[in-house]
Amino acid sequence: MPGYLAGVRSLIPPLSLPGVYAPQEDTALLAGALSEEPLPPGAHVLDVGTGTGALALQAARRGSRVTAVDVSWRAVCTARANAWLTGASVRVHRGNLFTPVRDQSFDLILTNPPYVPAPTRNGRPPRGRARAWDAGHDGRAVLDRVCREAPGLLRPGGVLLIVHSALSDPGRTVGHLRGAGLKAAVTRRHRIPFGPVLQGRVDWLRQRGLLSADACDASDAADEKEELVVVRAELPV
Repeated sequence: MPGYLAGVRSLIPPLSLPGVYAPQEDTALLAGALSEEPLPPGAHVLDVGTGTGALALQAARRGSRVTAVDVSWRAVCTARANAWLTGASVRVHRGNLFTPVRDQSFDLILTNPPYVPAPTRNGRPPRGRARAWDAGHDGRAVLDRVCREAPGLLRPGGVLLIVHSALSDPGRTVGHLRGAGLKAAVTRRHRIPFGPVLQGRVDWLRQRGLLSADACDASDAADEKEELVVVRAELPV
């Protein structure tokens, strides 16, 4: 774990404004998948839900043409500032998922979308910082949209890399992407202790059947672990 946390720290860009999702273990897991992905010279890369821009900056350091998108103006400003401070060539747009790039195609799409299962409140979407992680009762409010919309933006041979929790059904992600004609599989896994958000939802997660009935008591929630996964999907040539 210490080495993995060092990997997280290495991703933290110069600027991280309050309220912007900072690089964490899921970012590091996706960064590892990105580092192993062969990219053609001048590859066009899209980072959706860029946050601080950490993954976009990593892609830019490999010589790629990088476009980043986030729905939060604060995140957009943070990512633009980090690109300027590091001298990285990254175009950052504000928009809801793929809306700003509908007319483009990409060799690689990266996304660390909201994926944490959350009790819904009168069907209203999360507000404030929570919209960076809360994603409906099954954690798939954004994931399902990514699975529907991302394949149409990939070039032949293009790759989609998604990171999310095993609590939000990786099998469903793989199934959707295969149904769209992509070759898809879980390629990376990493277990981490529950953070404060999931610790506060242990009882609700168990009631939803997302935690096993014989899991530890809520009083031992700090001992619970969450599995993070990366799903890799490739559009055949």
